[in-house]
Amino acid sequence: MTRVLTRQEAEDLAYREALLLDRFDWPAWLELYLEDAVFWVPAWRDESTPTADPDRELSLIFYQGRRSLEDRVWRIQSRQSVASQPLPRTVHTVTNVLVEQAENDWGTVSAAFIVHRFDARRERDHAFFGRYEYRLQSRDGAWRIAMKKILLLNDIIPTVLDVYSV
Repeated sequence: MTRVLTRQEAEDLAYREALLLDRFDWPAWLELYLEDAVFWVPAWRDESTPTADPDRELSLIFYQGRRSLEDRVWRIQSRQSVASQPLPRTVHTVTNVLVEQAENDWGTVSAAFIVHRFDARRERDHAFFGRYEYRLQSRDGAWRIAMKKILLLNDIIPTVLDVYSV
C-alpha cells in the first residue's frame, strides 16, 4: 500500500528530529535516516548563490549514507571530537513546514529553522538560522529522511558547526 505524505506527518517528523537533536538522543535520531541518506549543508559561492554540487564544490557539512552520520555520532559520543566537548545546549525551532510535493511513498518538504546554542565552556551563545529541504520516503510504515539539505543563511560560524548545530 502506498502512502501520500501529509503536512501533519511532515511536521511531526521535523519536530521529532529537532527534539531528538536537543536531547542528544543519537540512536533515535539516526533511525530517522535511511541507509543511503544525504545530510548536506552547502557553502556559499557568493552573497546570493549557494554551492550546488557537494562532489565538486565546497560544503560546510556533507555526509553521504547513514553510516557516515553514525561515524560522526560515534566521534561525538566517544569524546574523540574535542571541539564538541562539552556539547552545547541547544534548542531547535522549526516552523513554516510545507509539503511541496507528495507522490506515492515520497515527498519533498521545506521548513524554516533557528537553532539557539549555548557554549558553556566559552560562556557564549549563538543562533544559526536558515531553511531545511527534506526528501522523505515511506519505509516500513514510517516516514524516513532520504535527504536533508540545510541552507544556512548566517554562515559566520563563531566556534564549530556540527550536525547538532543546524
